[in-house]
Amino acid sequence: MNFEKNQYDNNFSALNDNKNKISKKNIMKKIYECELNNYNYKTALVYDKRTYFEYYFSLFKIKNPIFFAFYPIKDYNIKIIKIDLLCLSFIIYILVNTFFFNNAVIHQIYEDGGAYNISFFLPKIICSFFISYFFSNIIIYFSISERNILELKNTSSLTDDRIERIKRCVKIKYIIFFVLSFFFLILFWYYLSSFCAVYQNTQVYLMKSVIISFSLSFIFPLVINLFTCFLRVYSLKDGNNECMYKLSKIIQFI
Repeated sequence: MNFEKNQYDNNFSALNDNKNKISKKNIMKKIYECELNNYNYKTALVYDKRTYFEYYFSLFKIKNPIFFAFYPIKDYNIKIIKIDLLCLSFIIYILVNTFFFNNAVIHQIYEDGGAYNISFFLPKIICSFFISYFFSNIIIYFSISERNILELKNTSSLTDDRIERIKRCVKIKYIIFFVLSFFFLILFWYYLSSFCAVYQNTQVYLMKSVIISFSLSFIFPLVINLFTCFLRVYSLKDGNNECMYKLSKIIQFI
């Protein structure tokens, strides 16, 4: 947490400065993509003038695990947290894929003479991908600080008590995240090391399944984003289609 302390403190100090020195109108002067993506329909009609491809690229930077962790995205999330989330997500993919390696799978490897039968593994890979993708997104949603910062920035009155309360909430969130991550990593390490020690000849097959499954996390958002962008851009151009806009915001979190 100390590694990114300056970035964390700057977010809140900027809000304090805004509260004491400038008006609410100036707070909204510089709008990041993450704010545009979360605006309600009426506000988006006024501020969001992006094209289809601009909005698509903004989602791509958020949904792509590598870009989200390392690309310098202008948001209100701490970089070290995003890198930790990437590592934790990859370990979740390994763990879930391991759960699908039972006696039937090992017997099938024997029947195939040691060859990697992609047609046999593909249904298990797809199933493990959706499970891993779901849990990874849940962890990301509750671990990042962006929503807390935006809650302060978009509120009509910034009080010292409110700022301190949100700041304390974010600190507690990060402490819980690191403690639980460390605890689960110990459990994952114990289970995976035990599995690989017992089934040494399946490690190559496991890693192939993990790589394919994790690669789907790069491809799947590309397809979903096409539909999300169409709904959002069309609803804003129409000017009177709030339901479609809300649907695009729901799909945006997938």
